[in-house]
Amino acid sequence: MKMYLISDNVDTLTGMRLAGVDGVVVHEKEELYQALQKAMSDQSIGIVLLTERFGKEFPDLIDEIKLERQMPLLIEIPDRHGTGRKKDFITSYVNEAIGLKL
Repeated sequence: MKMYLISDNVDTLTGMRLAGVDGVVVHEKEELYQALQKAMSDQSIGIVLLTERFGKEFPDLIDEIKLERQMPLLIEIPDRHGTGRKKDFITSYVNEAIGLKL
């Protein structure tokens, strides 16, 4: 199975193409929906990478697809501007999950 990137900027797509990941650049909600439908219809795609901006701007669309489908897996990745998460988001997540302070 292969990965496919749906990005909001050319720089992230260029970097991922250097790593062998194909993809597309979109900006509007309708374009995102079309790109997601295309990626989901391709049985060879196992992971769809999305830049974090889409998760922030269109959470209803992303969450709906995550709840309806098991494959492909949707993963939000930071783009060239970095992540919008706190620096210790993994530690905080583990603390919440197991109840231990690391």
